[in-house]
Amino acid sequence: MTVLLVAAGAAVGAPLRYVVDRWVQRRLDGAFPWGTLVVNVVGSFVLGLVLGSPSLSSDLVVLIGTGFCGALTTYSTFSYETLRLLEDGAWSRGVANVLVSMGAGLGAAALGWILAP
Repeated sequence: MTVLLVAAGAAVGAPLRYVVDRWVQRRLDGAFPWGTLVVNVVGSFVLGLVLGSPSLSSDLVVLIGTGFCGALTTYSTFSYETLRLLEDGAWSRGVANVLVSMGAGLGAAALGWILAP
């Protein structure tokens, strides 16, 4: 049952990541990975809400926390995009991507945790 909950959450999170990333990148400066930043920060916030809510059932935690948030967020794309920025000589954007992603992600998770019912 657990693996089905993970798969169901991922079936929503992964396509949403793709759609949001493409939508954000079309509207903002393509020289910075804004789409990946947005999905990672949103996913961190949602995970903070989920894990900060002790009344949620373990099934909901698996569905939303592991399945949905796990598929929505992407450490591998964040790493790849940062590496590409550095390889292209865009050191300031590469370092900014790391600092902003880590700071905003941690801040969003903490805010979610604090705001959790």
